[in-house]
Amino acid sequence: MGFFNKLKEAALKEAKKKIMEELGLGGDDDETKPTMTTEEFEKTKPDELRKDIRMISGCQDRQTSADVSNVSSFQLPDPAGKAGGACTSTLLNILYADEHVPEDDLSFVEVLEEMRIKLKSGGYSQIPQLSSMNPIDVNTKFDLVPDTATGTRRAVMIGINYIGDDPGELSGCWNDVLNMKKYIIDVHGFEEENIVILMDDGIHTEPTKANIIDAYKTIIAQAEENDAIFLHYSGHGTKLRDDDGDESDGYDEALVPRDFQTSGMIRDDDLYELLFKNLPDGVHMTSLFDCCHSGTILDLPYLFKGDGSQTEMTLDPNMNLDAFIEKLTGKLMEFLQAKMAASLSL
Repeated sequence: MGFFNKLKEAALKEAKKKIMEELGLGGDDDETKPTMTTEEFEKTKPDELRKDIRMISGCQDRQTSADVSNVSSFQLPDPAGKAGGACTSTLLNILYADEHVPEDDLSFVEVLEEMRIKLKSGGYSQIPQLSSMNPIDVNTKFDLVPDTATGTRRAVMIGINYIGDDPGELSGCWNDVLNMKKYIIDVHGFEEENIVILMDDGIHTEPTKANIIDAYKTIIAQAEENDAIFLHYSGHGTKLRDDDGDESDGYDEALVPRDFQTSGMIRDDDLYELLFKNLPDGVHMTSLFDCCHSGTILDLPYLFKGDGSQTEMTLDPNMNLDAFIEKLTGKLMEFLQAKMAASLSL
């Protein structure tokens, strides 16, 4: 962390301490303060953090994703080769095997835990995760698009195989996009004209950093209340040294565009600016990131891991909520005041 980032972190801590002292609660000791409950967070968080945003990721931050060597083994069509991403292929195997949906509705718990079982049986160590801006009852029906999203359904789908890169070339990312595209059209009613595809196949729009950013900006600008947005990314993910002091582990997660060597990565901080801040109220957004280190690439506060260790979604214990609130809303001080006032009223 650089000198100015240290000053920023120190200033935040000093401001928190001052507010708590004004409320008569003494200093803020990060080592001894109790964990915030879901009820407490929901009661005091800024309204900007009540947007309907969800993310499915292929693995935890510390894990890497993987290619499936033969998509046909997962009962999927194979429109562009033999390989597919492990997360995407497994999810579609559960939701769309042989291009049919299951007869019975599946819950979020059932889908994620079944994903983990299938991944493990295939020799993959990945643990799929569901994260959200708001708490979700994970025992309810799994759906990429809720019934309340009655408006236009739009998607941005990105598949990058990094053709010619050695090392680094992948083989399953085009499959991921084409298979998932068919699923959202057939099952969720997306229309071709509202789906933007970026792939490095020489046919579709090239997934450069500038083109990805433009696609994300456009889909947010087009969105209106009751619309649904689906974002799908299959490619490389990575971790970079945190450059603004907002990550508890000291690293930013990042997407790797096709021209990363000349244009750089797309950090999680960039995704906040592109996707969150201007998302209209009443729009539902679901993202599926099938890439390495994708567990918290959107840093959403609520988390459910599909490894059997959880029965409900909870606040991510490793998340820096203060930095998250300040980054998205600039209202950290107001949040702390509301939190302390609520604690005094108990």
